[in-house]
Amino acid sequence: MKIIEQKGMYKEFPRCGKPHARTTHYCPGCGHGIVNKLVAECCAEMGLQDRTIFVDPVGCGVFTYYYWDAAHISAAHGRASAAATGAARARPDAVTIAYQGDGDLGAIGFNNAFQAASRGEKFGCIFINNSLYGMTGGQMAPTTLEGEKTTTTPFGRDPALTGHPLHVCEVFNQLQAPVYIARVSVADTKRIMQAREAIRRVFEIQRDHKGYALLEILAPCPTNFGMSPQKAAEFCMNEMEKEFPLGVVRDTEKGVAGVEPVKHPESQALAVKSVPRFPTCMELFATPDGTEAPPVEDDPAVPERRFKFAGYGGQGILSLGICVAEAARLEKRHTLWFPSYGPEQRGGSASCSVVVSGMPIGSPTVEHPDVLVCMNQPSYERFAKDVKPGGVIIVDATVPLAVEPPQGVKLYRVPAIKMAEDFGVPKAANTMMLAALRAFKATGLKDDSLETALCASFKKKPQLIEKNRELLRRAEEELKS
Repeated sequence: MKIIEQKGMYKEFPRCGKPHARTTHYCPGCGHGIVNKLVAECCAEMGLQDRTIFVDPVGCGVFTYYYWDAAHISAAHGRASAAATGAARARPDAVTIAYQGDGDLGAIGFNNAFQAASRGEKFGCIFINNSLYGMTGGQMAPTTLEGEKTTTTPFGRDPALTGHPLHVCEVFNQLQAPVYIARVSVADTKRIMQAREAIRRVFEIQRDHKGYALLEILAPCPTNFGMSPQKAAEFCMNEMEKEFPLGVVRDTEKGVAGVEPVKHPESQALAVKSVPRFPTCMELFATPDGTEAPPVEDDPAVPERRFKFAGYGGQGILSLGICVAEAARLEKRHTLWFPSYGPEQRGGSASCSVVVSGMPIGSPTVEHPDVLVCMNQPSYERFAKDVKPGGVIIVDATVPLAVEPPQGVKLYRVPAIKMAEDFGVPKAANTMMLAALRAFKATGLKDDSLETALCASFKKKPQLIEKNRELLRRAEEELKS
């Protein structure tokens, strides 16, 4: 029998662990398999494979990277829309598609998806609605129908106990930024052809960078419905479509061929507002003169160095860490910045970790820093004991040293808060600490890089650049004297 190669898919699926495999992991009759085929075809036929980034969810669609011959990002549960936001902003030239299910988007990831749509992020979201949690055994989902039996609603969903089904398209239609919102089905041949055109529309919008697009696809799940594939398809048509009517809810340019618009009076009530262009990642991290930072270069001779910055929220601790990370980036180093704070961000303790290396970095976490900068007592008592032998602790002079630093660790007490007050700029204590890092040669980075990074942190307030540059130099001179 001659095997016909599927457009847009790998010839074989060795990533699934089975050499020469050509079958997917989906159950017979599953709607995901049909949608996977349609997505792959559209991507390939439109010549977009080399430009497309798919963001894979947690759920039955998690393994699309086994099948689709394109770039992939695997997101944490519910975070596909957040990861797609990052991908679309980092690569505005790409076609970014988030593929999500009714658990991944409708439940744990709903706010991520809703806020991305509200911002008008330039990616497409293909949302599979099979009315339950397929991967984990058929539990009730936000989209489960009233009266529908699942493993967690064995007597049928009762709205008095668990609420009504979530209508994602209709909820998203209250937003002003999305340019395309539609619902289709893959329950029979006619509907599959309509779904194909709708998927193509999503790709067109992303190819032309028009804005956010949401396509909801009703899909049968025979295994968890406890039905044959034919009966599951009929359930989609006869029951799910009553709750979730098919059609184009919104399209700022045209409708989807063959699908009647949804007859909701409010469906076009809101005028779609254009979304201002947001800066690309390169623009956000450009140097003060508007040029891009140099690309990173591998250098095995540069050792990995780990930093921890900690203090009260509002003291500029996170900004201080960004300055060091930015300075490393200007020197073509690999670098990561990782903040850590909770409800205590304002008034309580906050911290961040920075890793700088000549080679790619495996993790942003810093458990044993080479350099610790502390601006309050709780942070010092928490992190001082973890500093590596041969490392450095720079602590504000107001902090009592109730805990002895580890043996072999250099300790510098810097009157950063007092210096900032004496200079007439109390909020510049973090700049004083940056001066200490320069004065004690604690970063392994060039003084010019640290100063340029400091100036870059004030690019939204250019009137403060020269003032902080002056403060940096004055503080350094005082610390060296």
